[in-house]
Amino acid sequence: QVQLVESGGGLVQAGGSLRLSCVASGSIASIGVMSWYRQDPGNQRELVATAVSTGETTYADSVKGRFTVSRDNAKRTMYLEMSALRPEDTGVYRCKADIKPTGSWVRDYWGQGTQVTVSS
Repeated sequence: QVQLVESGGGLVQAGGSLRLSCVASGSIASIGVMSWYRQDPGNQRELVATAVSTGETTYADSVKGRFTVSRDNAKRTMYLEMSALRPEDTGVYRCKADIKPTGSWVRDYWGQGTQVTVSS
């Protein structure tokens, strides 16, 4: 069974840093695009960053210059380095990945999320 598990969230003061991880496990043939989303306390979901297996990355305008997304394909892991954090970065950060399980079709998988709280 394919799973995505996030970790690394927590409580941090404004201006601080956190590093999130998202690990894929299970019988996986290939992983395509991996993305970080965040859901704020008002349940608005925003695409934060995307990383393609070839290394290309994209970011929401709100996090450009502060967040860095990366992947370790051998470890099936995606990271999100967050710095200069602001209270408006608060939310549940979830990863999504396009995964082809062994012997099955490609579909989207989501993790449960990790809470990030930035205090002012």
